[in-house]
Amino acid sequence: MREEQAGMWSHEQAARYLNVQPQTLYYMNYTGKGPKSYKVGKYRRYRRRDIDAWLETRSSEC
Repeated sequence: MREEQAGMWSHEQAARYLNVQPQTLYYMNYTGKGPKSYKVGKYRRYRRRDIDAWLETRSSEC
């Protein structure tokens, strides 16, 4: 089963969705400021719903 079908995205897919460089997403995770992620084997995986929830906490109302 492909990760997208299972609801899990690779680090690169998550970075693309957020429109940031993969290195930026690595840094956000390193500093604890990124979206929730899961360690699967040696890889970091993301769920879209976790990314969307994280984005909601980052929104600002002008």
